[in-house]
Amino acid sequence: MPDVQLNPEVVLLAFLPPLLYSSAFFSSLRDLRANLGPIMFLAVGLVTATMVAVAVAAHEVIGMAWAPAFVLGAVVSPTDPVAASEIAGRLGARRRYMAIIEGEALVNDATALIAYKYAVAAVTAGTFSLFSAGGKFAMASVGGIAIGLGIGYVVAELRRRIDDPATEISISLVTSYLAYLPAAAVGASGVLAAVTSGVYLGWRSPELISPATRLQAYAVWEILVFVLNAALFTLVGLQLPSVLDGISGLSTGILVRDAAVVIGAVIVMRALWVFPFAMLRAKFWQSAGAVSWQSIGTAVTWTGMRGAVTLAAALALPQFADRDLVIFLAFAVVVFTVVVQGLTLPWLIRRLNFFEDGRIELKESKARILAAKAAIGRLEELREEEGVREETADRMRALYEFRIRRFKARFDDEDDGAIEEGSRAYQRLRRKVLEAERAEVVRLRNVGTIDEQTMHRIERDLDLEDARLEI
Repeated sequence: MPDVQLNPEVVLLAFLPPLLYSSAFFSSLRDLRANLGPIMFLAVGLVTATMVAVAVAAHEVIGMAWAPAFVLGAVVSPTDPVAASEIAGRLGARRRYMAIIEGEALVNDATALIAYKYAVAAVTAGTFSLFSAGGKFAMASVGGIAIGLGIGYVVAELRRRIDDPATEISISLVTSYLAYLPAAAVGASGVLAAVTSGVYLGWRSPELISPATRLQAYAVWEILVFVLNAALFTLVGLQLPSVLDGISGLSTGILVRDAAVVIGAVIVMRALWVFPFAMLRAKFWQSAGAVSWQSIGTAVTWTGMRGAVTLAAALALPQFADRDLVIFLAFAVVVFTVVVQGLTLPWLIRRLNFFEDGRIELKESKARILAAKAAIGRLEELREEEGVREETADRMRALYEFRIRRFKARFDDEDDGAIEEGSRAYQRLRRKVLEAERAEVVRLRNVGTIDEQTMHRIERDLDLEDARLEI
């Protein structure tokens, strides 16, 4: 295996901006506002408490000096929503729970990375002033948010005037750096700038992005985030041999003990922070449906997984005493939370019966009904225009009327499911027919009737139709 040595500044610059921007872009501003109290309690309070708890444990039990101990605390304090969102979303877990977990991970990245910046400065410079750091923290936060909003507005105005998928996607890929770099250059928070621009542009995306661009852009970002996360894990793995060489003076038993101490501090601190808050805000959880504070406390506690941000922060550490030990312990926390907590989270959600009560689906059905009614209204207006054939309008109206009947049936307790089953039977038949179309197009390509480009154009149309099917 190659001996990989990374420039710390390059790691933060290359990986963090797009990861932070994508998380912010695909977050819900409405959910962030609705759950701002719990999110800030976790994203600011719990991050600070975790950093202190890990630092104390590392100093008192492991024997680490205070400065590197606080660096370790800052590195392992932010959570990562990727694994939790994938698992909980696939199981149909409660939406408010998922909104809080995703919001916490989004905001606590900024909190932890700002704390990380000052902790690293303290360990490299050897001095630290809480008063000075507090003032700089406030100025950096305000500056980062202001720059993020400014860049977001400029990019939005630019993209509003462009209708070319390749160009728009290219702009979206560099937007995180356009926000991060100027903020970092003037001493503001590049993290908050990237996050703020992502939230702003995500909220305005429906008016800025055309359907063709949206289909391609979301696919590009999904792959990019996957590759960046995978690359971070791979880079940590490639650096582990040199890291282990740096801590070769410690026995395996000592390293296992140290890892257990840090992992325990992270989990116990989260439980001590979450359960009292869940108990005090019991009415808040009950407003989202019948759920006990014990259940929400258990679920939120066990969803504190660490991931890409922790790995990037660990890889970006400059050389100092105990650097290799800090990286090893951070990696141990990530592995434990992703593997142990990640694999047991589905069982826990099922055990707690922590599923959505169906109200979200009913709201979605109502939105689809209203959208179909708006389509019928517009269709009736277009009947009067030249070029609209009567039979075409009637056929389209019948399609929307069926859609309305189908979604209205979900509100009828006496519905026997015939309409829904009929719709699914149609979709299954449609998929089989699409498969036959694809096979014929490929055959025509193989015998030379059509060229490769023609096949791909037809394939894309068939794929878009297939993507519309729910089954």
